[in-house]
Amino acid sequence: MALGRRRQKQTSMWVETSQLQARGRHPFYTRLNEILDRAKFDGYAERICRKYYATTGGRPSIPPGVYFRCFLLG
Repeated sequence: MALGRRRQKQTSMWVETSQLQARGRHPFYTRLNEILDRAKFDGYAERICRKYYATTGGRPSIPPGVYFRCFLLG
């Protein structure tokens, strides 16, 4: 058998969302969101970050509350 003669079929890398199983929420993240909601963290983060976002052009940014959560948990 010569090198490069046999071609293997490449499987699809696409996964449909209907094939994914829904998982329950983790208690830690549920409690963290409750605490941040009670402290009105999202509104606070948007208010202090407003001056750093452009008023025109570009695509909409990630909400600052979500962005800080990523850093907090990342």
